[in-house]
Amino acid sequence: MKNINLFTFIRNIFFGILCLGFSNLALSQARPIEEGFDYRVMPVAQATESKDKIEVLEFFWYGCPHCHDFEPELSAWIAKQGKDVVVKKVPVAFRDELLPHSQLFYALDSLGRNDLHAKVMVAMHVNKKKLLAEAEIADWVVSQGIDRQTFLKAFKSFTVISKARAANQIAQAYRIDGVPSVAVQGKYLTSPSIAGGSKARAIQAMDFLVNKARKEKK
Repeated sequence: MKNINLFTFIRNIFFGILCLGFSNLALSQARPIEEGFDYRVMPVAQATESKDKIEVLEFFWYGCPHCHDFEPELSAWIAKQGKDVVVKKVPVAFRDELLPHSQLFYALDSLGRNDLHAKVMVAMHVNKKKLLAEAEIADWVVSQGIDRQTFLKAFKSFTVISKARAANQIAQAYRIDGVPSVAVQGKYLTSPSIAGGSKARAIQAMDFLVNKARKEKK
């Protein structure tokens, strides 16, 4: 009897803690989006290229498991944006040896194969491919139906390499120290980590910031 009571006591504590966690999560999702808690204001606003639209930049790295984890929610969010919002992906290579990942992104972009973006992450995080060596990258791209020489010409082109290096400079200007991170209109920065480790909260912050930028443009 004592053992049963002890089990019941432990079970009640466990479910109590679980309910408290869900309650705290619900409260955090319900409170207003706040600067310093859910997003940051850039010390120096960055120039945007899309003058007539609200510009959203997603900073990512193909090798980042958090970027892979955030991709479904981010893609769904992008699909719901209005015509006055433009979203640009910016690959970040925190070390020089990771630059091939950025080149891969821009090479696929130049070939009109942005549909492979999420598949690159699946290849790396599900199928455990590193995709750092040129030969391995080319082999994978060929498996996706792209001609090897066509891809390698783009991958090693001056334009793609320049874009990959310029992306790092953009990340430095935005003071990006972790990915995924999302910048809105060159002024605001949010991410799941900034928003308390919550992907849902980060999405809420992105909605808030886009609406804020929209009002500021009027």
